[in-house]
Amino acid sequence: MTLSIGIVGLPNVGKSTLFNALTKAQNAGAGNYPFSTITPNKATVPVPDQRLNVLMDLVKPRKLVSAVVDFVDISGLVRGSSQGEGLGNQFLAHIRECAAILEVVRCFEDDNITHVSGAISPLRDIDIIETELLLADIQSVEKRLEKTRKLAKGNKAMQALTADLESLLTHMNEGRTAAAFADPDVDLWRQTMHELGLLTAKKVIYCANVDEASLGNLDANDHTSELTSFATSRGREVVVVCARLEEELLDLSETEQAEILSSYGIKESSLVQVIRTGYRTLGLASYFTAGPKEVRAWTFPVGCKAPRAAGVIHSDFERGFIRAEVISFDDYARLRSEAAARAAGVLRVEGKEYIVKDGDVMHFLFNV
Repeated sequence: MTLSIGIVGLPNVGKSTLFNALTKAQNAGAGNYPFSTITPNKATVPVPDQRLNVLMDLVKPRKLVSAVVDFVDISGLVRGSSQGEGLGNQFLAHIRECAAILEVVRCFEDDNITHVSGAISPLRDIDIIETELLLADIQSVEKRLEKTRKLAKGNKAMQALTADLESLLTHMNEGRTAAAFADPDVDLWRQTMHELGLLTAKKVIYCANVDEASLGNLDANDHTSELTSFATSRGREVVVVCARLEEELLDLSETEQAEILSSYGIKESSLVQVIRTGYRTLGLASYFTAGPKEVRAWTFPVGCKAPRAAGVIHSDFERGFIRAEVISFDDYARLRSEAAARAAGVLRVEGKEYIVKDGDVMHFLFNV
């Protein structure tokens, strides 16, 4: 299971600069003009997790495999993108498979950097972005309805699907998102929604891109305060970053980066903040496998039982699950080996009903 995040925003809000900072790859064109990103930028980056380094030192495997995050940065959206204005609508398909959307909004003033809408207003920007995503979804549902109506004659399941899609279309035409629609508990509906990949059904994280002056005193930034209040009213999280600063730090060592960020009162890089918020927003966590061949992190949905977590490695593990041997990361780090954990009685044998916890070090036994 890989966390995937689509980065969207208006032109010149710092999307591509943030993408470069997140991925440490200078392949995203960042310019002071609209649509400097002509083609979608994609990158897969490892998830920073200090627990992996601890396990690496203790187990000394032949290799270390981190969990990864896929980032996709598309061209800036503008009002009318869903109708062909600008370039953004050409690339919305690239984020339909993403699990979450990071909406980057500009929360700094700078006369030298133009804004496509003139004055800085994060809430106006969000309204434009989310309106265009909704209009794109409406088009997708309308196209699917054309097909289902043709197939509905004499097919009760397709008739029911057509009726549900018509209800969804009415719902969205009233300005409401797909996420706010009461999904029918029907397999055909779930399959159709998966195929459509509706943008407004996805989890959303707001990203406030601020200047260096604001990093030291966020309370003085009215744009950020406005965005935070708005996000709270919607039950969404806000990540505050200075994309320009973090991009400038890319050529420095990790120690030097940490020192500079610390001088601004920042404990975590933008990458860590975005990934941590993404995991929390999507209800994801990590467990580990540790052996002489490799130490590896695996991403799983919070609250899932051991067989499903085992299936993240391979479907055979879930299908033939017998039991799991589990050591908490804290116990493993304290006792420094699996053998010591076993001798201390903190290695547990868990069955099919065990709910996997973040940081579990696991060994699965299965038979197919």
